[in-house]
Parts: sequence; structure tokens; C-alpha cells
Amino acid sequence: MEKLYRFAVLIFSVFMLSSCNDRFEGDEINNIEQLKIDSVTIPQDTMDVYSTQTIKTYSNYSANCEGFYGYDYLHTNQFEREVTSYKFKTSATCGEVLTKASQINFRPQQTGTFTFKFWNGTDASGENIWIEKSVVVE
Repeated sequence: MEKLYRFAVLIFSVFMLSSCNDRFEGDEINNIEQLKIDSVTIPQDTMDVYSTQTIKTYSNYSANCEGFYGYDYLHTNQFEREVTSYKFKTSATCGEVLTKASQINFRPQQTGTFTFKFWNGTDASGENIWIEKSVVVE
């Protein structure tokens, strides 16, 4: 009985040591970087306070290896917002370039004219280029 117990412990130990999870569960994210926003759609240029509208941004991604990661949404002053988009890049093989939409839900809590600046890359001298849109909140 003791020999059977030792044998079972030995087999169990070998099994536990050899059963590490070496599965490849998908492509790994290599980096995250700023993504130029090519165009913006704001359905209404005038809206009510406390209402919500969806602002869509459009950017180009390489198929299969890139995707939307998130936004930097900065309140630079009471009525100005700077929006920068970020993408992730994986170890997968890239395909053709596709335009994809992402969105921000804007729900103002005060009246006024809000100016949105969407990052559109940099110029030859390294200065940021912005797409500017305004929304009047009544």
C-alpha cells in the first residue's frame, strides 16, 4: 500500500511539473501609440444641457494587427476639450489599411459654446495639428 502511495505521489508530481500553461492564446500587444484622427462627425452643433450625444471619430488602422485602445480627453479650460486617440499594435501580420470609427459620449452640465480639438498629427515643424469643432449648449 505504501509503494502504491509513493508511486501515486511521484506520478502526480511529474504531472504537475509538466502541466505548465504554455498555450498561445492570441497575439501579444507590442505597443500603444497616438493615432491621427482623420475626421469627426458631430450630429448636432446645438444641444440641450444634460442631454447626451455621440461624437464619432474616424481613423485608419492596419487590419489584423491594430485596433482602438482609448482616448485622452483633456479639459484644457471650462469650454475647451482636447481629444487624442490611441491605438494598440499586436504581433499579428498586418493587412490592408481600414477606416474605423470610435466614439465619445458628450453630456454637458452647463450652457456655453464648447470647442473640441481632435488631434490630427503633427506638421513638418513638429507642431500639433487639430481638427476643431464647436457645440453650442443651451
